[in-house]
Amino acid sequence: MSMGKRLAAEFLGTFWLVLGGCGSAVLAAKFGGDGNPLGIGFVGVSLAFGLTVLTGAYAFGHVSGAHFNPAVSIGLWAGGRFPAKDLLPYIVAQVLGGIVAAFILLQIAQGNASFLIDGSSPGAFASNGYGALSPGGYTVAAAFLCEVVLTAVFLIVIMGATHGRAPAGFAPIAIGLALTLIHLISIPVTNTSVNPARSTAVALFAGAGAISQLWLFWVAPILGAAIGGLAYKWIGNDK
Repeated sequence: MSMGKRLAAEFLGTFWLVLGGCGSAVLAAKFGGDGNPLGIGFVGVSLAFGLTVLTGAYAFGHVSGAHFNPAVSIGLWAGGRFPAKDLLPYIVAQVLGGIVAAFILLQIAQGNASFLIDGSSPGAFASNGYGALSPGGYTVAAAFLCEVVLTAVFLIVIMGATHGRAPAGFAPIAIGLALTLIHLISIPVTNTSVNPARSTAVALFAGAGAISQLWLFWVAPILGAAIGGLAYKWIGNDK
């Protein structure tokens, strides 16, 4: 595929991830108020993120590899699966796709007159955070460790599921379920990032607090992805 088509696929896939995952958190997690059975809760949000990756990977995997995440691109490069020259274009396309999705989500959410973004509230507009902006009040150290470890495991799953000896055609299912599990673990800690593009997209609209903490959701996922990529490069080496 041409680079233009690959970048378009990364843009659309990241757009879908942010619109579907963050959209479920903003619009549906607490629909009807606390305790309303129509609200999907964080279990539903976890599934939504997993489903966006699963469906996006089947739609675009054959075009661009379906990264939809700067940390994944960097982890695949560290693991010897992706060329360094393509990193910057992929990351730009991913971030732009996420921002456009967040902007559209904001327009939809503002269609409800009662919608309000409280930047001092944890998880405002599906943003990520630590300390006072952590859903469970977790420290910066706990948040950093959580994001590093879970992103590392995510890369190991991605590289294992897409290995030449893995069962053909099932990689998107394994990757989507892994992202679901990651969210089930870490929504209380950081509201789950493991994806700098997803974090950046909503932080731009969530207020100064989310933007001030955005550094962690670039540094920790990228570090974790590099660790995971290098680890699987050794584990999965047939030589």
